[in-house]
Amino acid sequence: MKIRAAVLNEPKQPFVIEELDLDPPRAGEVLIKLAACGVCHSDWHVATGDTKHPFPVVTGHEGAGVVEAIGDGVDDVKIGDHVVLSWAPFCGRCFYCLRNKPNLCDTYTAPIWAGTMLDGTTRLSRTRDGKRELVYSYCGTASFATHTVVPRASCVVIRKEKEIKLDRVALIGCAVATGVGAALYTAQVKAGDIVVVFGCGGVGLSIVQGARLCAASQIIMVDAAPKKRFVPHHFGATGFLLATDDIVAAVKDHTDGRGADHVFEAIGVPRVQEQALECVRPGGTLTLAGLAPMGSATNFPSSIIARKEITIKGSYYGSVNAQRDFPMLVDLYASGKLDLDGMVTKRYSLGQINEAFAAMLRGELSRGVIVL
Repeated sequence: MKIRAAVLNEPKQPFVIEELDLDPPRAGEVLIKLAACGVCHSDWHVATGDTKHPFPVVTGHEGAGVVEAIGDGVDDVKIGDHVVLSWAPFCGRCFYCLRNKPNLCDTYTAPIWAGTMLDGTTRLSRTRDGKRELVYSYCGTASFATHTVVPRASCVVIRKEKEIKLDRVALIGCAVATGVGAALYTAQVKAGDIVVVFGCGGVGLSIVQGARLCAASQIIMVDAAPKKRFVPHHFGATGFLLATDDIVAAVKDHTDGRGADHVFEAIGVPRVQEQALECVRPGGTLTLAGLAPMGSATNFPSSIIARKEITIKGSYYGSVNAQRDFPMLVDLYASGKLDLDGMVTKRYSLGQINEAFAAMLRGELSRGVIVL
């Protein structure tokens, strides 16, 4: 079938809207008519070439839509089902899945990051100069498009109700799962804990909401943009600090001089990660939820980590089990306990995708959404 998609033809070049060919789903796969896809910095890492990936590629990994067709062997997803897509599908049988770490499943890791389906082939192609050319699928989801074919394991079926808008729950596919999961599962914030979050984007605001769900006593948001001062309070933050050179002293002033029980870095900037470590109290935990550029290094003084018994954790996809946790997050949204509406700063058409990423890079968006 013919579809429209935003294609990256090579690194450091803008998205181009093109007509592509999409093959039907094969065994174990599902065809999705996409409704919306969030604009995420991880896609930009591909666009800049920082994330090594074959080109041309259709990115977009925070998508939601409606099932239009199913391949052989798919018996638990129906045409018409509403789904949120997961960019970390899992098999349930590998070393990591059997140890309750499905987000680290190594069955899907290689093909997903190679831009293919599980069998090593792609469903996207185009014709150039009379020749068929393969187009790759970022994270196996390729959601900056009108339609996509994904592995069954990437589909999470959700409640189909008028009040549950697909352009909101799409955010669960990355930012919300990553942030809420980082608080609930990776860091395991406890009631009464003091939490500091660096970065007021989609992941950071989701960490704030996760900490609120855990009944943290203080949730302090740190960001470099003064205009974001009033945003975090809406999601449950109890305070906001402007990121400055003396941010460590400011955090300690707000935490009885000790620092926080839990500090989260949701940006992926080594210098900020280093500051975040200094804000952790002795015996506390630093959780890294933002992806730093490949090859970058963060200077963590090991003597301080040892003497203060500080724990540093990496959080990949919020340590979530997508099939279990996405429906739970939808339930929280439907019950008013998780705010997705307020996270969407602006909606864009597919043709406005370059404008959307420019706004993201200027720090203007909590989350932008491409409506398809």
